[in-house]
Amino acid sequence: MTDTQLLTLFAVFLLVASAAFLAMAETSLTTLPRTRALALAQEGRRGAHSLVRLLEHRERVLNPVLLLVLICHLAAATLIGLTAEQWFGAWGVVAAIVVEIVLVFVLAEAVPKTLALQHSEAAALFCAPVVNVIANFWPVRVLTRGLIGLANVIVPGKGRQEGPIISEQELLVMAELAVEADVIESEERTIIRSVIDFGDTVAREVMVPRPDMVAVDADVTVAEAMEAVLTHGYSRIPAHNGTIDDIAGVIYAKDLLRASRDGRDAQPVRVILRVAQFIPETKRVTELLREMQARSYHMAIVVDEYGGTAGLVTLEDLIEELVGEIVDEFDVEDPQFEPLADGDVRVNARMALDELNELLEIDLPEGDWDTVGGLVFNLLGHVPHEGETVVVDGHQLRAERVQGRRIGRVRVTRSATHGEKADDPDRAAANGGGERS
Repeated sequence: MTDTQLLTLFAVFLLVASAAFLAMAETSLTTLPRTRALALAQEGRRGAHSLVRLLEHRERVLNPVLLLVLICHLAAATLIGLTAEQWFGAWGVVAAIVVEIVLVFVLAEAVPKTLALQHSEAAALFCAPVVNVIANFWPVRVLTRGLIGLANVIVPGKGRQEGPIISEQELLVMAELAVEADVIESEERTIIRSVIDFGDTVAREVMVPRPDMVAVDADVTVAEAMEAVLTHGYSRIPAHNGTIDDIAGVIYAKDLLRASRDGRDAQPVRVILRVAQFIPETKRVTELLREMQARSYHMAIVVDEYGGTAGLVTLEDLIEELVGEIVDEFDVEDPQFEPLADGDVRVNARMALDELNELLEIDLPEGDWDTVGGLVFNLLGHVPHEGETVVVDGHQLRAERVQGRRIGRVRVTRSATHGEKADDPDRAAANGGGERS
């Protein structure tokens, strides 16, 4: 064997080894999330800062790596073919092709990429410094851009556009898988879902509606207002000028206590009112929460598009959207969701419709209404009496409690006939007049 042939074989070995290293780098840099790289940098792992910089513009790194992988493969194949042809003639070339396929696929592709998948963090940290040098080596960078430009002439465009690393739905699926794998607790999964839903929620969906508001006239005395505060257990209540659509301000319990201590029980509360904050019912709760934090207020009056009072929302209402119901010694409301022995469920008519759909894994129709009670009103077209039912998408909704013109509780039965359609007003009304509860 001549010196030239020895050098050729050594060059083939270097090319295959380089191709294997670059294949490992390609796989590890493709699969490792940037968030994980940031976590590695915070842990002080060696090479993590280089890795973070690489993943900021992943496409600028991967294109040079892929080009060099291709060059290594082609160069190794050419050298093996030429050497085999010198040694064994035409049949040597055929044998060399077989050897090249096995050599490249096993040693330069399958093995390094499998290792990169099994140990993505270690592989990415190991490859990052070298890849950083390669990506910034100007001849490689210029050659890569030139070839990409040529490809864009043939197929115009900029390739894959950078978008969100992960969608909301994918994040929820990941949370479900993490619970199944005992990586996170089910309560943590619930909070993740609540945070995602929080961004799409508006004030109308979380507010205390107008009929449930506790308010007093601004001309009542301090003693009378104190009685209302003690009766309902609130630290703040709105005061109005004769009608709830004309809110004058907000009464603080601590201001009432201070006035009572000073002997001003007979004084009108108007003199101690604080300025009320007003928001539209379409305001997103994420923006409202930031505003409450920045301006240090805990209650806002929600107004509709006509300027009338639609309800009120408190800081506690917003927090409950994230962590669930917060019950104290003054809360005496019916449970929002109550499974029954016969398989039915009883829900508070104020329960959000999307929350019921999620809990029961059903698909009751959503529209201009936000609550279960709103759906029943819309389908019937009139104020129901107790026991009146309506069928929608195979589910029977029964108004179990009706107070005045308001639905209090709804019983959901999942055994109703699926053939009936609740969007037919006549069909919906035909289901009325059922048993009284």
